[in-house]
Amino acid sequence: MPGPLCRAAQANVLAKTGVSFTLAWHRGPVQLYESRLMAILRNRWFIVGAAALLLVVPSAWLMARDSGADDTTLVARVKRGDFKVNVTTSGELRATKFVRITAPRNAQAAQQWQMKISSLVPEGTVVKEGDVVAELDRSSIAARLTDVSTSLAKAQAVYEQAELDSTLNLSKAREDIKTMELGLEEKRLAKEQAVFEAPTVKRQAEIDYEKAQRALAQGKKDLVTKTEQAKAKMREVGAERDRFANQVKIVQDVMQGFTIKAPGAGMVIYEKEWNGKKRTVGSQIGAWEPTVATLPDLSAMESQTYVNEIDIRKIGIGQKVEVSLDSDPTKKFSGTVTAVANVGEQRPNTDAKVFEVKVLLTNPDTTLRPGMTTSNKVETATVKNALFIPIEAMTADSAMTVVYKRNGSNVSKQEVETGTMSDDEVIILRGLDADDRVMLTPPPNHEAMKVARLTGPPVNPKTLTGDTARAAVLQNGGPNGAPNTVPNSVPNSVPNGGSKAGSSGAVKTGPATVAPPKKP
Repeated sequence: MPGPLCRAAQANVLAKTGVSFTLAWHRGPVQLYESRLMAILRNRWFIVGAAALLLVVPSAWLMARDSGADDTTLVARVKRGDFKVNVTTSGELRATKFVRITAPRNAQAAQQWQMKISSLVPEGTVVKEGDVVAELDRSSIAARLTDVSTSLAKAQAVYEQAELDSTLNLSKAREDIKTMELGLEEKRLAKEQAVFEAPTVKRQAEIDYEKAQRALAQGKKDLVTKTEQAKAKMREVGAERDRFANQVKIVQDVMQGFTIKAPGAGMVIYEKEWNGKKRTVGSQIGAWEPTVATLPDLSAMESQTYVNEIDIRKIGIGQKVEVSLDSDPTKKFSGTVTAVANVGEQRPNTDAKVFEVKVLLTNPDTTLRPGMTTSNKVETATVKNALFIPIEAMTADSAMTVVYKRNGSNVSKQEVETGTMSDDEVIILRGLDADDRVMLTPPPNHEAMKVARLTGPPVNPKTLTGDTARAAVLQNGGPNGAPNTVPNSVPNSVPNGGSKAGSSGAVKTGPATVAPPKKP
């Protein structure tokens, strides 16, 4: 209750404002209530209690709200539907048809084994037929041209010398024959004059005549031989001269080819070297790898990718592929596997063996360019009407595969039988039903929890023989859903293998669909 001094002050205020003291006195109960309220607010324990109430009520409301909703970051629901087994790889676009822009193909004939690119048009340049694409360094071939030109000059000199020698020798041989013919004529006259001489003189004249005849005959034979010898010598030096002349022509032609021109119209795409790097200014071109760039046909594109040796068993020709671009992930293209390498290879800067796979795009457009990076999702199998959960929900416990099943606030450790596994999900054959909730992380007391074991025989797959890229696994007699077939190339990490069984249905493996056998 306010004191006398407070009431006097209030009366003084009311008097100054023209309000009677009697009216203020009648308001005394209201002033009394306000005074008591101020006293309560000045109490520190009241302030502490009010603050605690403000903290507890919202917290209780939040806890009540969270207890009634799923924590989507820790709990996942068991899904039922078509389970697709995909293999995802990165690839690079390239044209299936292209024209090669090469260095001179007869460069090895000019002894040009390594050629250096001195200039090159920017990649992506659109050129017309005959446009200059690249220039090669001419220093080595210019030196080679000098050498063969010098050799040609020497060979030409040898040829001319041999020609002069042959002319001189044959001329002398012809002159000797004429001299012998005149000598033979003298011997004939001497023989005729010796008819009336003594027998010895006559006989000597006959012998001299015969010797002259023989010498003339031998001289004519020698002339023929020397002529053939001269011809052979000329052919020899002539061949050497022609050889060097041909080399000079080849080197000159190759040197002209060092200005590389486009064989047709198109967009210039650099060729890749053995280490995966594209050719550029300063790159070396070998005589057996003369390609500098290509002119691709952009109407037919394919993605060249490499699959590891574990997943290659799932890939088969004809399988459908979803292709997306790293530059624009929203743009999707459909494709088909057209080639799978039979022999693995080791790519640069990697230790794993990979297999080349080619994916032909069925709906390319004008925005695609060779060299673009692609993401290829190959659909290797489809399991119809399957139950599946995220892989993160599985854990191992004493050689058993278990999940932590949540039902409201209760959590139980449930043994499950798993089937086919994809990159992030796995098929559940037994142990869970559709829309069950499983935890993605074990609860704090998971080690002390008792496992709910499965009863009955496991679902064992039957493997179809055949090509490893097309063989399938049949699952029959499962508790729920349809029977399914999946490739027998499922990784060994899949527990128990296979997929969920049932009474009807099939699984697509690549382009084909394998129907399940009838139940007995």
